[in-house]
Amino acid sequence: MNTKSYRVKFSSSGADLQLAGIVDRPTDPLAQPPPVVVFSHCFTCSKDLKATVRISRALAKSGICVLRYDMRGLGGSEGTFSESNFTTNLQDLAAAIEFATDELGAVTGLVGHSFGGVASLVTAAKQPAALAGLAAVATIAAPSDTAHLAELLVSMNPAIEQDGRGEVTIGGFQWTITQQMIDDFRSHRAADQISAVPCPVLLLHSPDDRTVAFDHALRLMSLLQHRQSDARQTPSTEHQVSLVSLPGADHLLVENAADLVWVSHLLSGLFNRYR
Repeated sequence: MNTKSYRVKFSSSGADLQLAGIVDRPTDPLAQPPPVVVFSHCFTCSKDLKATVRISRALAKSGICVLRYDMRGLGGSEGTFSESNFTTNLQDLAAAIEFATDELGAVTGLVGHSFGGVASLVTAAKQPAALAGLAAVATIAAPSDTAHLAELLVSMNPAIEQDGRGEVTIGGFQWTITQQMIDDFRSHRAADQISAVPCPVLLLHSPDDRTVAFDHALRLMSLLQHRQSDARQTPSTEHQVSLVSLPGADHLLVENAADLVWVSHLLSGLFNRYR
């Protein structure tokens, strides 16, 4: 299938900032409106991460429209990373959903990598009007909460809490982490919200992930299996949750190109099935 990709800009929610995104979409005539998916990247990553790019382009080739975007302070988006937090992540995702709806049509799917995965689940759980057509959510190597990242960052540099800010090295780059970010991560209760996700969920996680342990996937699986019903979904689909193990895969899916092909096929099947 023929596709095209183009750059976009849109305003963030709750701040006078421009966020950068790229739309990957099919160009061949389709028998019905294509699924529309918003892709949220991992912590300190961007829309241009190799895994994000290749998965998005593969989804477009399978007939799916994808918006991948940069959260504030990252990639091509405006803002300062050290002033961001999980609350602003949710605001940026909300803005991306609104833009995708205007640009591509009703959003039918969310996919998030690592921290972007928990942001996607929490956003879906809030059931905003902009996601009235949401049919499925997928996560890749997602944590089951936000507090664990706060503790990890503080353990990497105790000066964050002692001095209110500190530097940490992630992916070979130095990042300034602030106390407000840590406090915000600790304040969210993602586990209490995830049980309200109203649609099928696909969890993809490697048991060999050295960044976010596989235990997080098992906890998410448990939380999602105990969801309350929602009138918008039929009894046969509303509580469906699947966990696919990706043995041998690393957290960013960079060590084996075959992992990206596998993940892309799984996501394509999900979003073309639930739309």
